[in-house]
Amino acid sequence: MQRSILRKRIRARLAATEILLRALSNKEFSENGIVITPEQYTILSLITDNKELYQRQLSEITLKDRANISRIIKILEGKGLITKIADSNGRQIFKIKPTKKGIELSNKIQPLAKKIRQTATEGISNSEMELFLNILDKIFYNMEIKVSLQI
Repeated sequence: MQRSILRKRIRARLAATEILLRALSNKEFSENGIVITPEQYTILSLITDNKELYQRQLSEITLKDRANISRIIKILEGKGLITKIADSNGRQIFKIKPTKKGIELSNKIQPLAKKIRQTATEGISNSEMELFLNILDKIFYNMEIKVSLQI
């Protein structure tokens, strides 16, 4: 098969896979009475796992812009799942920490998230997953280099 056709198929399959993963996650969250979205859980989980993070760090880790992260933080804070604590330097910079309620919800969601990952990787051997991850890492690196050069 032509290389250009392969590239188009890879792009289309990655996009479709991301859409299906999001749809499955939304379905599972809804069926299990989870009060936040999978996207919000990703942020809550990062904050919970790290005990505290700055908004800038969340943006860097998730590759989401600050406006998107701000919106998610506002929602999580409104639900009482995180708290913002002013940084000691007096500027408008906040450490974001999980609340007890946030930690409990994150712990409740972890088994569900594991189930979703297991569904997504069913029938794939460890060696296949390692090969796939190595290829994705190369694709990621190729794009990261180009994006970094443009900034």
